[in-house]
Amino acid sequence: MTGFVIAGLLWFSAAGCGLLAGLYFAFSAFIMTSLDRIGPAAGIAAMNAINVDIVKSLFMPLYFGTTVTSGALAVVGLLRWGEPGSLRLLAGGVIFVVGMFVVTMLFNVPLNNALAAVDPASSEGAAVWARYCRDWTMWNHVRTVACTVATILFIAALGAR
Repeated sequence: MTGFVIAGLLWFSAAGCGLLAGLYFAFSAFIMTSLDRIGPAAGIAAMNAINVDIVKSLFMPLYFGTTVTSGALAVVGLLRWGEPGSLRLLAGGVIFVVGMFVVTMLFNVPLNNALAAVDPASSEGAAVWARYCRDWTMWNHVRTVACTVATILFIAALGAR
């Protein structure tokens, strides 16, 4: 029974990490470039709209659910140290939780809040937008890589079982 539960957590986490990696990749690869190209006021308005809508979408259960299951898999990796795939469980869980969740909470969310607090048409708005495009996107690259690596590790852990 425990093996079935761990396999279920692995499948859910691998799929969740992969979906999040794809979303973050899209922002890193072209969405932020496109938003920046339309100008600060329009970019701020569009990004603020995205930030309002994303917390009301199916993204949030996936985001938090994958974080919980990835953290649980890290604990399983520790508790079952030495068993096949345990290092992959631990590494995948830690990389995801730190590289995606902690980075989001410490860097991306505060930048989103700063963007929401600024007048898009002001000179301050343009300055915040320039910083936002640079910093938010850089941290988004970190999230993209963390999600991708965690996906690979969780799939590899499935293969080791």
